[in-house]
Amino acid sequence: MATTLKTPLMLALLTCPFVGWAAQLDVSAINKLPLARTSQTLALTAKELAPLNAKNLNQIHVKDATGKELVCQAIDNDGDALRTYDAVIFQADFAAGETKTFTVTAGTKQVCEKEQWKAFGRFARERFDDFAWENDRIAHRTYGAALETWKGEPLTSNTIDIWSKRTPHLVINDWYLTDDYHVDRGTGADFYSAGISRGCGGDGLWAADQLWTGHNFINSNVLANGPIRVLFELEYAPFPVNGVNVGETRRISLDAGQQFDRFESHYTFPAGGKFAPLTVGIGLKKTAGEAVEASPAEGWLLKWEPMEKKAGNQGLAIITGPKAFEKQTEDKLNQLVLAKADGNVAIYWAGFCWDKAGQFTDAAAWKQHVTEFARGLASPVEVKVTLGK
Repeated sequence: MATTLKTPLMLALLTCPFVGWAAQLDVSAINKLPLARTSQTLALTAKELAPLNAKNLNQIHVKDATGKELVCQAIDNDGDALRTYDAVIFQADFAAGETKTFTVTAGTKQVCEKEQWKAFGRFARERFDDFAWENDRIAHRTYGAALETWKGEPLTSNTIDIWSKRTPHLVINDWYLTDDYHVDRGTGADFYSAGISRGCGGDGLWAADQLWTGHNFINSNVLANGPIRVLFELEYAPFPVNGVNVGETRRISLDAGQQFDRFESHYTFPAGGKFAPLTVGIGLKKTAGEAVEASPAEGWLLKWEPMEKKAGNQGLAIITGPKAFEKQTEDKLNQLVLAKADGNVAIYWAGFCWDKAGQFTDAAAWKQHVTEFARGLASPVEVKVTLGK
């Protein structure tokens, strides 16, 4: 008897609720909150897209109700050996309580212009193993192993640094190229000194009434790199936590149009060593003149502070959601949220704004955005996919 090998697409189709092939899928998306929500990322899984019989998910096309084609990005969420795409994402803006419709088809590979790229990240060996990433709102970097032994200015820290930008254009490559990013030449600059603090959302483990943190990352792996989402993983060597060596892999993503990164930290323990339950300490660097506020009921910690070099003011925040939020505390360097992990995985959001960028120019506007973003996490835009007529 002949054996038929089933491809991933065939397997997805066999388990899909749809029957047969389709020339078009119809998508409806509803914002159930009484809030306007911009740059909302909508995802369609390979299983949902299977009826289109696309050879590759980078051939998927999405149009809005007016017929305008939208920028799409095929995503490999799990980083498997074949780098098989698992989903397609696109973005839309929603008014309060609005429902939008889209049509999805398969065609040729969508190729985006450089100007459509709104998220990007890369390993920068030329700067002692930095990893830098950005979208059209914010930028960050964090530090690799080579910086620990650089004789010029060695630093051992797994902090999350801030790069303040005031342009929607991508700046990482230009700033590294000119090596002059500590002075604002019109697009922003590096005004932030994260050092050994947690910076903007760096994590550690909380045990024996103190925060335990790791060293610089030792490996990086980019899973998705725009135009809508940058997604990557950073691997850290095991570090001591109250007598136990703990390994960590951070998965970080940042979508276009957003002020917040999503962090997903996976911790590994040697045989016989573990913490139960696992408590994560997520921090924001302490700064003179900061105004700090927390809402355990909404699951966030925020602050508004003057920046270094008299560069203006910035807001920073951590969002865990109310279920994970244990309490607000602090140590010598950081304002901290202690959060519950789900097993050995901690998921949270952290981000910032700069008043000179123009989106949020005072503490009240920043607080409103943080509270609305937290509400959005609790009530994501609902997406329904049906066969086209």
